[in-house]
Amino acid sequence: MNKYFLIITACLLLLFKTTFSQTPAETEDQRKLRMKWWTEARFGMFIHWGIYSVPAGIYNGKEVPGIGEWIMNKGKIPMVEYQKYAAQFNPVKFDADKFVSLAKQAGMKYIVITSKHHDGFAMFKSNASDFNIVDATPYKKDVIKEMARACNKYDIKFGLYYSQAQDWNHPGGAANGGYWDPAQNGDMDQYIDKVAVPQMKEILTKYGPISVLWFDTPTGMTPERAAKIHDVLKLQPNIITNNRLGGGFSGDLETPEQYIPATGYPGRNWETCMTMNDTWGYKQNDKNFKSTKTLIQNLIDIASKGGNYLLNVGPTAEGLIPDEEVTRLQQIGKWMAVNGNAIYGTYASPFSYLNWGRATYDGKTLYLHVFKWPANGILNVPLQNVVNKAYLLANKTPVKVKPTADGIRLSLPATAPDSIASVIALEITGYPVTRPVPSENKAVKASSEAGADNSAAKAIDGNPVTKWVAAKTDTTATLEVDLGARFNIDAIAVQEGAGKEQTIKEYRLEYKDGDQWKTVYEGKKIGRGILKEFAPVNAQVFRLNITKASPGIQIQELSLFDQ
Repeated sequence: MNKYFLIITACLLLLFKTTFSQTPAETEDQRKLRMKWWTEARFGMFIHWGIYSVPAGIYNGKEVPGIGEWIMNKGKIPMVEYQKYAAQFNPVKFDADKFVSLAKQAGMKYIVITSKHHDGFAMFKSNASDFNIVDATPYKKDVIKEMARACNKYDIKFGLYYSQAQDWNHPGGAANGGYWDPAQNGDMDQYIDKVAVPQMKEILTKYGPISVLWFDTPTGMTPERAAKIHDVLKLQPNIITNNRLGGGFSGDLETPEQYIPATGYPGRNWETCMTMNDTWGYKQNDKNFKSTKTLIQNLIDIASKGGNYLLNVGPTAEGLIPDEEVTRLQQIGKWMAVNGNAIYGTYASPFSYLNWGRATYDGKTLYLHVFKWPANGILNVPLQNVVNKAYLLANKTPVKVKPTADGIRLSLPATAPDSIASVIALEITGYPVTRPVPSENKAVKASSEAGADNSAAKAIDGNPVTKWVAAKTDTTATLEVDLGARFNIDAIAVQEGAGKEQTIKEYRLEYKDGDQWKTVYEGKKIGRGILKEFAPVNAQVFRLNITKASPGIQIQELSLFDQ
């Protein structure tokens, strides 16, 4: 009996391992080939659109706090009331060609649109639920079908967002914070089997090649539930997925939301998704739009750290992208038309930090994105390579290069070619040779540690996936770095994490002067990531002094930069 029991157990373990494997059996070369278009694209459009654009942030005459697509949850709207918005959703001004051509004009290479968000409303014809745009609205057209056609026409990669776990209008679907309507009660496994899996099969078989599948908020997603969803992905073997399926499936992409990681994610593909204002789904009163300057410099910053920028638009109930978003995308497009070669197909910057801007590299040419054009016409670059040719990307004007002890010195025109970001192209010999980050992998100690896996060294190892964690109950802490020699430090990048990982409320950056600690600057919050510049401080030992925090102090990455 024991022999047969062991054989059966081994078979079951093999089955479990096969079922719940996080990645398909592909070689590294095959994975790189599958990801190639995405890593070259660097810029995409996110579209959050659904019947939440009908209330547009207003319920019972009052504005509901939070993001537009969450109005049902934040406003605790009963299912029967929310579903009435479908009858008012008639986007007769929608034109898929205009949506996609705008993305192309902006320089975007792919689109990800919500096929079903957390409210459970499908923007496609679904046989799994009649709560969809064809069966429940007067519009009666399949938006996803139209977008797939237009993306194919304009040679834009087509991707879909699908809320696999949260669904507030199908019994059993998950709901962050719990149900507020008895009609939502149900069995989540039945929801997965009857709604999520059938709809996943529909969107992966009806619209041609799907380049990206974007999951979200894996509330309640056990390994067993996630495996059922993951199994459907076999219908599109070249598809790229993010890290939000849940159940232990890591996907292909890290997905920082509404922020840019201070150091990117070295060794991982990653994509910052971000809104132009403060909401994903349309809210009529949200006019807090980022400037075109901010959006372009965000794109450059992200590309310089090896990531992609998925920039959101939130169409109205009529089917129009708001004018403020259209204008900004057109302006970004003008910049990209001149400077796109410095974004597409580039790798992360070889420089740890540049106080005048950012850099990207395509394997032959190093692109310097200058945010702060030097008033004296001199730009110092800490690059040790031989420069064969240097010129302004905008007009090919040659730039004079002079070697220095610390790198090279560029002599620039008095006026910047672009007021937002001017690009200088350097054709160099060999891979860029630069200075290392002064703090990376140096001697470090902390006031406390939560164990070897969360030691102080994890905060300065150049990997934001690892982290230093202080003792569980600590509400103050210090992280001290000895650089081994004196450096002129003029910037620091610090990253806590997301959500509950953000505990720090007050802190100081300090340096050691003899036996005394002196303050460089004080701050109130670190959060998902800060990059703070300050007047150069010449010292060897620095520390992050966390003077006020909630329990659970942790730092994913801390970097000290010299210029």
